[in-house]
Amino acid sequence: MESPSDFFKVFAEKASADPAAATAPNAVYQFDLSGDGGGTWCLNLKEGTTSGFVTEGPSDDAGAKISVSAADWMAMVNGTLNPMQAFMGGQIKIDGDMTLAMSLQNVMALVNS
Repeated sequence: MESPSDFFKVFAEKASADPAAATAPNAVYQFDLSGDGGGTWCLNLKEGTTSGFVTEGPSDDAGAKISVSAADWMAMVNGTLNPMQAFMGGQIKIDGDMTLAMSLQNVMALVNS
């Protein structure tokens, strides 16, 4: 994948094809991606959601807000940057429920399934 918008487009398609897997976290994530290709996207992964998994812009319902550069996000998505190492190195900032943030790798894996 080349850009965050590619990731979120593919995520929406995969989530629509398998809502049960997509909504396993039962949460709303907000991604604030900085730099080229950045923006703000939200994933609505609440149980019972069957459409509208991805929206652009902030959400008042986000249980976890993840701030990272678009370049680092894409490196994580493409498997060249370990999310835990990025967090420990200060490349990712998380505001909100850390448990939700820990399930982020499972969320990202849906795109590659």
